[in-house]
Amino acid sequence: QVQLVESGGGLVPAGGSRVLSCAASGRPFTSYALAWFRQALGKEREFVGLIRRTGGSTYADSVKGRFTISRDNAKNMVYLLMTNLVPEDSAVYYCAASRLSEGSSSWYSYDYWGQGTQVTVSS
Repeated sequence: QVQLVESGGGLVPAGGSRVLSCAASGRPFTSYALAWFRQALGKEREFVGLIRRTGGSTYADSVKGRFTISRDNAKNMVYLLMTNLVPEDSAVYYCAASRLSEGSSSWYSYDYWGQGTQVTVSS
């Protein structure tokens, strides 16, 4: 079992930046690929980006160049740095862990999920 707890959400002005954090506990953190997904009101859950066990990362086209995922294996933490935010980035952001070493952009490949943190970007 892995428990994931996100934090850092809030209200951000358009063009601003925010860092989301995800704290993991339970099974060895390094065993998992980690990802961020988001879900806006009335929309389906959307892949944001992932970081593999080896540290390589992949991003959705909509956030590429603006968002950066990093992980600190010593602290069991994963981060999502969001810059140049736009109102379309408003959503509940979820941290997820997958046993697949390469991770996946598909939400059903993830075994554990956090409760989510709301990010609202004001125009």
